[in-house]
Amino acid sequence: MVPPELFRVLAAAQEASSGADVGQMIGGFAQYGVVGVIVVLLIMGIVVPKYVMNGLTADRDNWRDAFEKEREGHQLTRQQLAAAQASAEVANEQGQAMVRLLEEFGHQPHTAPRSV
Repeated sequence: MVPPELFRVLAAAQEASSGADVGQMIGGFAQYGVVGVIVVLLIMGIVVPKYVMNGLTADRDNWRDAFEKEREGHQLTRQQLAAAQASAEVANEQGQAMVRLLEEFGHQPHTAPRSV
């Protein structure tokens, strides 16, 4: 049983405050037993209806699918960049080999100055 002094302290605190007393609101719902507790849990967002949970689950799945597709796209881009880099390196090596070959034959190739 709640001591009467506690009721007096709560009443004095309620009179002193100008805003809504959360304890009073919860007490108002709690007097209805299990139904009141369920309503409080719904208001606080601890318990949600099934249609809300289904919507949240579908939204999560959509975001996950989008993330997976984006990651696959980035992987393809990385592979293409690696292939392009390898192709550029091969072309550079071929050019250098051609310059060496021409120099061996006595030709003086005109090369552009290298930029750093």
